[in-house]
Amino acid sequence: MRWFHLAVIVLFAAATMIFAAQNFENVTISFFKMNFSLPLALQTLIVYLLGAATGGSLFALLRRSFTRAKRGVG
Repeated sequence: MRWFHLAVIVLFAAATMIFAAQNFENVTISFFKMNFSLPLALQTLIVYLLGAATGGSLFALLRRSFTRAKRGVG
């Protein structure tokens, strides 16, 4: 099962990199009345890395909470 998960991660990462490599035009995004104009490839990479970091952190937090709950340590 570990190889399946690794394959899925590699496929998603490859698809993201292919998408980014084919989309270098500048796009503008707005966030709290601030405008950012960056290449779509860079924006895609930033969002992917932020998602990986927050998803990994959330998974680690949930795993640690579950382990502590099973041991009865509050």
